[in-house]
Amino acid sequence: MSTELHVYDTTLRDGAQQEGLNLSVADKLAIARQLDDLGVGYIEGGWPGSNPKDTQFFARAQDELVLSHAELAAFGSTRRAGVAAADDPLVAALRDSGAGVVAIVAKSHDRHVELALRTTLEENLAMIRDTVAHLTAEGQRVFLDAEHFFDGYRANRDYALEVLRTAYDAGAEVIALCDTNGGMLPPWVGDVVHDVLDTTGVRVGIHCHNDTGCAVANTLAAVDAGATHVQGTLNGYGERTGNADLVAVVANLELKLGHPVLPHGMLRDATRIAHAVAEVTNVPPASRQPYVGVSAFAHKAGLHASAIKVDPDLYQHMEPLLVGNDMRLLVSDMAGRASIELKGAELGFDLASRPDGKELVTRITRRVKDLESRGYTFEAADASFELLLAEEVEGDRPSYFGVESWRVITDSRPGAEAVSEATIKLLAGAARIITTGEGNGPVNALDQALREAIGQAYPEVAKFELIDYKVRILDQGHGTDAITRVLIETSDGESSWVTVGVGHNVIEASWEALTDAVTYGLRRHGEKPARG
Repeated sequence: MSTELHVYDTTLRDGAQQEGLNLSVADKLAIARQLDDLGVGYIEGGWPGSNPKDTQFFARAQDELVLSHAELAAFGSTRRAGVAAADDPLVAALRDSGAGVVAIVAKSHDRHVELALRTTLEENLAMIRDTVAHLTAEGQRVFLDAEHFFDGYRANRDYALEVLRTAYDAGAEVIALCDTNGGMLPPWVGDVVHDVLDTTGVRVGIHCHNDTGCAVANTLAAVDAGATHVQGTLNGYGERTGNADLVAVVANLELKLGHPVLPHGMLRDATRIAHAVAEVTNVPPASRQPYVGVSAFAHKAGLHASAIKVDPDLYQHMEPLLVGNDMRLLVSDMAGRASIELKGAELGFDLASRPDGKELVTRITRRVKDLESRGYTFEAADASFELLLAEEVEGDRPSYFGVESWRVITDSRPGAEAVSEATIKLLAGAARIITTGEGNGPVNALDQALREAIGQAYPEVAKFELIDYKVRILDQGHGTDAITRVLIETSDGESSWVTVGVGHNVIEASWEALTDAVTYGLRRHGEKPARG
């Protein structure tokens, strides 16, 4: 079965229906290339003829999209009632799309036929038969999506099954049973798929939505019952609660059930591709997403870390590298000695082998717990933790500049946007430097002034860019005098790092995170500290 199982991605069509997700044609082309790199068998590009963007996508794809593993599929519907398929303009758009595969959505729920399509059950069957036969005669492979199938099966089993037989007899290769409302549970899906296969003999596919939180489980249940075609979206994108997450489906099939459904070794790119697509969609990836989330193999409690030190498999269900992910040790107030030792080793500090290793690890552990009790967090700020380790191990905090003073002024005038101006005085490269920076806010102004000042002594600072800024109020109820934690993510164009600052003054906390970010970046680039 494994060699025949279709992996069909519908990110560009069904996934794009997610609230807040808007893809340009260029975005869709970029995502299609990433999906091809993952090794999926089919990429559903959209619905040509239904909107100009999807029509343009298929037109451009013929010249710009070179696929090595996947086949491009176009999505559409059966012909309209009372119109021959050959004369229906939306069917013509599918015919002219250039796609070798066409997925046709058809009503399989009797009430939807009568209330939504406003036609008879007999005409709906004729629409399916005519459309499938016409497109196959034109040389295209046809898959049928039986919309609302599971609900239709419960309402009128005989008619729902007749829809499947009609499409299959007309030439459809696969009939995908759609849990369009997402209300099914795994045992129910398995029972229905068994019945469909025993009764009709069609090739069954599965298309699940996640409204019960069971889309992946329902998909696996269908495969277990005999389905040989799975549909889903990358990162589980889709309307309402989303579709089945295709990476989780494929990883479970390959790593848990032994079905190699992707080309050999390509699953190892899953994490990179999932995150790359998230960048294109501008929808932040879920940190706790199975298999590819940044927290999928993250360990925080000291008990876990102690066991992992002996054998990583004791608290992991699989080797993270099989999906291109990695184990992470989180340093927090829950950390024990083992957590500190393992995290130190991850960052290049062999604490355990030092003569003073036991005392050093104890001191670092106590310091981490003390700092986190005051609002710092190191589980999300590896760069600040590495600077802390360097200070403890090397005897002094790495320092490339000495700050004399800094100040920020925000000027607001009626009818104009507020502008902030920061002035910084510091010592760097044996010179006293005074710079002024402007920005659309105080932190932006400080960032501009700081990088300009330090850049005079360390030119590589010009590569550094603040790419994310998060603020959290730690003691809610204190109002404007509450303690604030700031996390800043900085990039040098090749990688990024996160630093943390804490204080009653949000600008002061931001300043601490900014200076840590520059210090870490210079250390990362091999610069020698001015002192320490």
